[in-house]
Amino acid sequence: MQPTVSIALCTYNGIAYLATQWNSLLGQQQLPNEVVISDDRSTDGTSILLEKLAAEAPFPVRILENQTRLGYNKNFERALAACTGDLIFICDQDDFWLKEKISTMTRYMIQNPDIQVVFCDAWVTDENLEGRKKRFWEAVQFDKETQHRWQEGETMDVLLDGNRMMGCATVLRRTFLPIVLPIPEKIPGYIYDGWIALAAASQNAIRFIDQPLQLYRTHVQQQIGVREQAVGDRIRLRDRLTRHRARKLAPLLKKQVQLKTISQLLSKRVPANSPGLSQLEQRLAHFTMRSNLPHNRLKRIAPVLSNLWRGNYRKYADAAANWYAPLLAVLGDILE
Repeated sequence: MQPTVSIALCTYNGIAYLATQWNSLLGQQQLPNEVVISDDRSTDGTSILLEKLAAEAPFPVRILENQTRLGYNKNFERALAACTGDLIFICDQDDFWLKEKISTMTRYMIQNPDIQVVFCDAWVTDENLEGRKKRFWEAVQFDKETQHRWQEGETMDVLLDGNRMMGCATVLRRTFLPIVLPIPEKIPGYIYDGWIALAAASQNAIRFIDQPLQLYRTHVQQQIGVREQAVGDRIRLRDRLTRHRARKLAPLLKKQVQLKTISQLLSKRVPANSPGLSQLEQRLAHFTMRSNLPHNRLKRIAPVLSNLWRGNYRKYADAAANWYAPLLAVLGDILE
């Protein structure tokens, strides 16, 4: 039986681009069964435009107007919770969906009934939806090598290196909502879409479609967008031997706290034997070790070399790090 389709659309002062996004929904090869819109107290006339669009739509439209500003995480939570379709497509207000997006992703979900979440790629464009020079996955370093790791079972590890799934390129099953909702107030390093991806990865229930099925508009008014990641300061070996130990430990402690928080959040939603949790716990153990090494340098040697032997220093190195960065980290952990 064909699953019903909902679109969860969130708006906030989106009058400049909303009509274009809406037209792309009207032009889908497979129309949705409903569109649920949660407006976060827009002040630019978005609400009036929404009423007009809803009145003329060939499918049911429900508009939810927030009584107070919720912010993007809780705004999407409200929209998702109100959807009644078997499949829920998350939608931003300022993009443009290619006509085959709903049909392609719905077909994938039908063919893969055990998968809970699927996401696609997108063309990154300028504010006029022109210039398809780059795909979104390039911006988030979801290259072929990383995709291969994902397909080989390292999904959670890939996501813990950084979120690769864009919410507005995602479809999920409504039956998965009890696991992801409510969206936690604070997910260090992630927003609502990263949380959905991590929860699905814990169940080994997230896949991707290697195809750009929408245009991703970049403009100055975006609440969230493609941003160039800042490159950290280069740490030389001399610096590792002379800098204060507290400065060295700070990023390791931050990472350890992040991973511990994510572990605690997921433990409240998914079974302890969920297949993806072991990757999270192994990574957490590594950074717990590194951030709690004893002051006595001789006592550091055994745990550090043990993790080096298991390949953890290379496995958990920054994706942009050079080949010898893991070895410098080993030396730093022993000597600093």
